[in-house]
Amino acid sequence: MPSAKAKRTRKARSRKHFRMMFTCVGRRVELLRAFRRAAKGLHVRLEIHGTDSSWTAPALHLVDRPHLIPPIESGEYVDGLLRIVRKNKIELLIPLIDSELIVLADAAKRFEKEGCFALLSSPEVVRTCRDKLQTYEALKKARIDTPRTWAWTEAITRKTHKFPYFMKPRNGSASMGNYVIRTLDELHTFGLRVPEPIVQEFVNGAEHTLDVYTGLDGVPRCVVPRKRLEVRTGEVSKGLIVKDEAIMHVGRRVAEMLENCRGVITMQCIVTPKKQIRVIEINPRFGGGVPLAIQAGADFPRWILMEVMGRKPRIKPDGFRDDMLMLRFDDSVFVPDISRLMP
Repeated sequence: MPSAKAKRTRKARSRKHFRMMFTCVGRRVELLRAFRRAAKGLHVRLEIHGTDSSWTAPALHLVDRPHLIPPIESGEYVDGLLRIVRKNKIELLIPLIDSELIVLADAAKRFEKEGCFALLSSPEVVRTCRDKLQTYEALKKARIDTPRTWAWTEAITRKTHKFPYFMKPRNGSASMGNYVIRTLDELHTFGLRVPEPIVQEFVNGAEHTLDVYTGLDGVPRCVVPRKRLEVRTGEVSKGLIVKDEAIMHVGRRVAEMLENCRGVITMQCIVTPKKQIRVIEINPRFGGGVPLAIQAGADFPRWILMEVMGRKPRIKPDGFRDDMLMLRFDDSVFVPDISRLMP
């Protein structure tokens, strides 16, 4: 007689309809399309729900069921999402921005009770990655090359300085509040401007983003390096796949160091002219430039849908195309009669 687990797996494999939801969907139109393609290839009728705090979020008008949700800091964010999950029988929830990760990671079991799998790393991993000083300490402890990092209050008391430095918010994202610091005067001035600033030694070289697939068990199975050729408002606008085994090895080491990752983890590193690979940031979520990795053959949406539905994807660690270039351009979503939606 088949076990209960086997019955659930068989049911998952035979299903034809699947409901998922992206939170803070913003401008992530390419990611929505990638999940639709993956579902079509799996012969699954995918119903995509999306949430945002404003009707002016472009991707909100391209999901199957849009939902307006209170801001993350309102105190009503998680309860609002749970109501949507319960009412619509959402089976998979994927968060997309840094500022929501901690509150959702802490609430993951509440979603699980509603039959919804929240694709999130553990609260410990999220907190380590969100706090850039903790990230530095974790990387240093694991002996993974990373630039020296100080709290601003510590940096300004140093007796000697080696400029330039790089300053950014301790809990920042999307490159907001990032500055190159070239003088002691700038160190003092910008330190008063940036919220809870940290200071890193400046590293000269080519910045790369690593998309690391860790699935549902935290095991890194595929690392896709993307060289950042051009960035606009904190997100890559031109990027190039670079299948470099040394960079891929570093990505695996970082994911193994974190241990309790889930889904796709995004890392930033700088490759110096001497080929040092120095990790500067980790974000436990889909990165903005992930469509390039997906287009190159690392089909994260397909793998995620398969795993959540109880199927085991075949993943070749280097089974993606090298030397693929992404060139982004502006597109538009037109919404007639928007005043009927907005107060």
